[in-house]
Amino acid sequence: MWFFKKPWSHLPEAAAWLHPSLHHVHEGDPDLQGVHLWPPGFQQPLIHQWPRFPCQLLQLLPSGQQQQLPGQPRSGRLWRCCWHGGITAVLVNQSLLNCLDLEVDPNIQAVRLQEKEQIKTLNNKFASFIDKVRFLEQQNKMLATKWSLLQQQQTSQSNMDNMFESYNSHLRQQLDTLGQEKLKLEAELGNKQGLVEDFKNKYEDEINKRREIENKFVLIKKDVDEAYMNKVELESRLELTDEINFLRQQYEEEICELQSQISDTSVVLSMDNSRSLDLDGIITEVKAQYEKTANLSHAEADSMYQIKYEELQTLAGKHRDDLHCMKSEISDKNHSISRLQGKIEALKGQRASLEAAIADAKQRGELAINDTNAKLAQLEGALQKAKQDMAQQLHEYQKLMNVKLVVDIETTYHKLLEGEENRLEAGMQNMSIQMKTTSGYSGMVSSPYGGLPIPGFGSLQSPGFTPTKSAVVVKKIKTCDRKLVSQTSDVLPK
Repeated sequence: MWFFKKPWSHLPEAAAWLHPSLHHVHEGDPDLQGVHLWPPGFQQPLIHQWPRFPCQLLQLLPSGQQQQLPGQPRSGRLWRCCWHGGITAVLVNQSLLNCLDLEVDPNIQAVRLQEKEQIKTLNNKFASFIDKVRFLEQQNKMLATKWSLLQQQQTSQSNMDNMFESYNSHLRQQLDTLGQEKLKLEAELGNKQGLVEDFKNKYEDEINKRREIENKFVLIKKDVDEAYMNKVELESRLELTDEINFLRQQYEEEICELQSQISDTSVVLSMDNSRSLDLDGIITEVKAQYEKTANLSHAEADSMYQIKYEELQTLAGKHRDDLHCMKSEISDKNHSISRLQGKIEALKGQRASLEAAIADAKQRGELAINDTNAKLAQLEGALQKAKQDMAQQLHEYQKLMNVKLVVDIETTYHKLLEGEENRLEAGMQNMSIQMKTTSGYSGMVSSPYGGLPIPGFGSLQSPGFTPTKSAVVVKKIKTCDRKLVSQTSDVLPK
């Protein structure tokens, strides 16, 4: 039993019933009415055992000393006689005044106090247990709310899975598109690299041709230098020819002057006619030879000079045309080279941009995949944790339900005990106590347990025994379908 309301409430009635001489009333304490002083000479008050063992104490009485009410059968249970009749007359049995040596344990008072303290401790534990039950009910409600929230989260989690699957499919499509673009760009890059290689080969061929043309130009320049030297030599020869012509003309003029002088001067000479020299013929012959030689040399020099000059003019014109063509070709090649270099630079820039775009796309794809994997792992971890928490909460909920079932059983048992106690208290409030004083220490009193006499039990009050009062807090918790309906607290005097 967990609660006792006024556990010593039967002490006064039992004391007055056992000893009629205790007829003084303590007006200040309703629980001690009819008790003033225990009779001297009594050893241990068995009255302390009355609240616990009333039936056993009554059975100790001899059958001849039990008083039966009129019209009622004899019985060992005294409370059967209380509710069916009025107050009977008190009969005194002198043999009951003798002290009985019952060999009561002298430590019964300490045992009773210890039991009382244990009852208080159990009451406190029961109150704390009720608080714990209330706290556990609150935790149960909170867990039910969390359970509903987790169920809602599970539903939303499926939506998140669908969303992430769609997002992953979209990322896969983007990755496939980027892969196709990468393949296309790689093919285009291969074509561009082929074109670059072709242009590079052409450029190298043009460089080789340019070197060959430069070598030819060096050779032609050498020929031109030789032609120029020949021209200078011919010019020097022409000057010599002019000088020769001038000297010849001067010589001819001198000859003419000499002839004129000779024709104007008459000389008489005496000569041997046996020998005659024809000077005119000799001079004419020498002159003719000299003129012939000079004319031949002049004609030969003129013809040679003219031939060389024409050849040089022809060769110079040819070289001039070739040089002009080579210059135009070189300028065209330079323009082509600059244009190809510009295209190569543009292709290199385009290639670098494409490589950067491919690297960026790879990096973004990897980052997106890593982010998606991290989020997926996080969601799986959260799902696993939620499942573990849900399993743990279900386990705790099952434990709490078991504890609640035990508490409900104990609460119901406590209510039954309290109802029985209230019923007994209501019956005791309606009873009346009458006392009759006789000579000696024997008496009878009407009690809720019948009007049978009980012999003396020795000293009914131990030294240092003082009745105390305390309060017991009773908390009533009303539940319906495992839900808290009402809760009340009552303070009961003890």
